[in-house]
Amino acid sequence: MTQTLKYITAVVANDKGKIFDLAGYGAVGASGPLRDCLSVETTRNLPYGSELMYLPDRIPLVYDPRIQCVVPMAENPYEPGEPIFPVAAFNSPGYVLSRTSAYQEKEGAGFLPLFSYGAVGWHRRGFRSAVIQVDTEPRQDLRQMPVEKVRAGVRRMRRLLPDNRLCRHLEKCALTYGCPAGKNFFLGRYEAPLPTATTCNARCLGCISLQPDDGIPCSQNRITFTPDPGEIAAVALEHIRRVRRAVVSFGQGCEGDPLTAVDAIADAIRRIRRSTQAGTINMNTNGSQPDKIALLLDAGLDSLRISMNSFRQACYQAYFRPRGYRFEQVATGIGLALSRGAHVAINYLNCPGITDTPEEWEALQGFISRLPIQMIQWRNLNFDPNRYVQIMNQAAAHSMPMGMHVLLDKIRRSFPKLRHGYFNPPVRKEP
Repeated sequence: MTQTLKYITAVVANDKGKIFDLAGYGAVGASGPLRDCLSVETTRNLPYGSELMYLPDRIPLVYDPRIQCVVPMAENPYEPGEPIFPVAAFNSPGYVLSRTSAYQEKEGAGFLPLFSYGAVGWHRRGFRSAVIQVDTEPRQDLRQMPVEKVRAGVRRMRRLLPDNRLCRHLEKCALTYGCPAGKNFFLGRYEAPLPTATTCNARCLGCISLQPDDGIPCSQNRITFTPDPGEIAAVALEHIRRVRRAVVSFGQGCEGDPLTAVDAIADAIRRIRRSTQAGTINMNTNGSQPDKIALLLDAGLDSLRISMNSFRQACYQAYFRPRGYRFEQVATGIGLALSRGAHVAINYLNCPGITDTPEEWEALQGFISRLPIQMIQWRNLNFDPNRYVQIMNQAAAHSMPMGMHVLLDKIRRSFPKLRHGYFNPPVRKEP
C-alpha cells in the first residue's frame, strides 16, 4: 500500500452497539488470507434495506496510513480505554459480497449467527459496501412492501382460504419473521412460497431452520406439518390467477428439503396443472434424489434451483454433510432435469476467499461445461466467514483468491449464455 491510496474510512462500534467512523483510519475487507484496504472504486453505496451489525468477541482490522499497514485495533484511539468492535453489513438481496468484514477473533469467541458479513466503510456522508450487484429486480425491495398492504392481503386470504393451514403459516412468515417471499404472496407480486417439508436429508452447517440444541441459533422455525396437496394447490392457484408471469416455489428457508415430501408435492402439482397451464412451478432443493426429481417433472414441475457451495465433492460434503446421498447424485439429478427440458439454476452459496480461488473456478468451469445449466443465482453464504474458510481449507486445498470481480468476469467470458441473478425467474410461457 502507498501513501497515495484513496481509502474509505473504517467503521467500528462501541460496546453499546453505537456505530461510528474512525477518522484517520482506512476500512479493510477480508477474502480468505487477504486483507485489503477498501476504496471508493471497490465499494458502492450501501444498498437500501441492508443492515449493519457489530461483532462481539472480535477486534477490528483497520488500515493505519501512518505506517501503511493493516493493524488490529482493540481500543478507540481517540477515547483511550474504550473497547471497539468490528462492523459488518448484511446486504440486501441482489448483491454479492466481494469482501467480508475483517477482524481478529478473541480467545473463546464463538460462531457468529447465521448471517453474511460484508465489509463496510464510510465515505463523505454515507456507508460504502464491498458488493457487486447481480440482480436489479425489486422483488424484495422493502420499500414496495408496506406493512398495511401486507396486512390487508392477509385479511383477504383469510376470507378466501379460511381453513388453509399453509396460508396461516405464511402469515407468520410475513408478519413475524418479515419474510419477503411471504409478503409478496399477500401483496400479489412475483413469487409465492410453498413450504412443505418438515425434514431434510442434509445437515448444512448454515441451516437457518434447524440447528443442534447446543449449536448456532437458527434464525427461524421450521414448518411443523406437511400441508395436504389440496392446501398447497389452493395457495398456488390463488397466486397464479392474480399475478402475471407468476412463480410459485417449493423449498423455503422455513422448511427442510422438499424432495422429502415428494408425494404431497407431486399430487399438488398435478392439481395445479389440471386447473391452469399458467405460472412457473419451481423447486429449491439440494437435488439429491434423481428418481424423485423425475416424478416431479412428470407431474409438471417447470424449474429447479439446486443449492451448492462448491463444485468440488470434498467441499460440498463438508458443508452439506449429506445423509444417504453423495455429490454425484446431485449432478445426476441436474443432468436428468436438463435432459427433460427443465430450467435449472444453481443456488451458489458463495464466500470471498473460497469461492473465488482458482481451484473453485476450475471445478465450476468443468461442471458447467459438462452440465450446461441456464443460471447461477448468487447467494451470500449465511455463515461465520472465518470459520467457513477454515472448514473449507481443511476439506481441500485452496490457493490465493483471485477476487470476486475477476471470477464473475471469467464466468461471463467462458459462458456468455449463462444468466446471472438472485431470484427465480418465470420460465413458463403464459397460455
